[in-house]
Amino acid sequence: MRSGWNVAEVVEVRAETASARTIRLRVPGLSGHVAGQHVDVRLTAADGYSAVRSYSVASALPGDELEITVEELPDGEVSPYLVRQLSTGDQIEVRGPIGGWFVWHPGDSSPVQLIAGGSGVVPLMAMIRAHEASGNRSEFRLLYSLRDPESAFYRGELDSLSRTSRRFAVTWVYTRRAPQGWPTPAGRLDAATLASAVLAPESTPAVFVCGATGFVEAVADWLVQAGHSPDRIKAERYGGMGDTS
Repeated sequence: MRSGWNVAEVVEVRAETASARTIRLRVPGLSGHVAGQHVDVRLTAADGYSAVRSYSVASALPGDELEITVEELPDGEVSPYLVRQLSTGDQIEVRGPIGGWFVWHPGDSSPVQLIAGGSGVVPLMAMIRAHEASGNRSEFRLLYSLRDPESAFYRGELDSLSRTSRRFAVTWVYTRRAPQGWPTPAGRLDAATLASAVLAPESTPAVFVCGATGFVEAVADWLVQAGHSPDRIKAERYGGMGDTS
């Protein structure tokens, strides 16, 4: 982790959805990061007013580059600028990467169950990418709950990995509208659906849950009811009560 604020250069931007984009940053002196960490971003106006927001790192890149994926909030101070205006070559201030608890290390041989609600998939994607890059042979599964097909982050990459990797599988749960021809109707995630889609408690997986507060709390309760040890569950909330959508 780099201490204090540092100037990062935008080296690439790409759309994820109509309201979200991934931003690749080059941070001089950065020497890599651990999957699951986040960075703080500070924007300062001409009058001196500044706003700071935290964004999960989405990448598993070596060296001095990292990626964040930002979803625009209608009333946001920072996200609209990052999604709509920031361009390659621009500079922003960042602090971090930060965090040492909600992280996955390539040396961990335990099976891993990832559970994402909406944009909570971002730090979990960093874990998936780190896992694939490391050659770690542990089983990785992702349950991704989202409102509709257009809301999906990283769809192409996730689908490709699920087809080609023997170590990774993804389960999509659509809460508002499913793709045409989808085998199951859209509906809110519930305890039964969760239990049928995740790794069994007997395999003692490391479980990472990320999403809105209401989603995370419901999922954590269902996991414990299904027999998973609370000690094996790590959760990260990104604010708002939300629901299981």
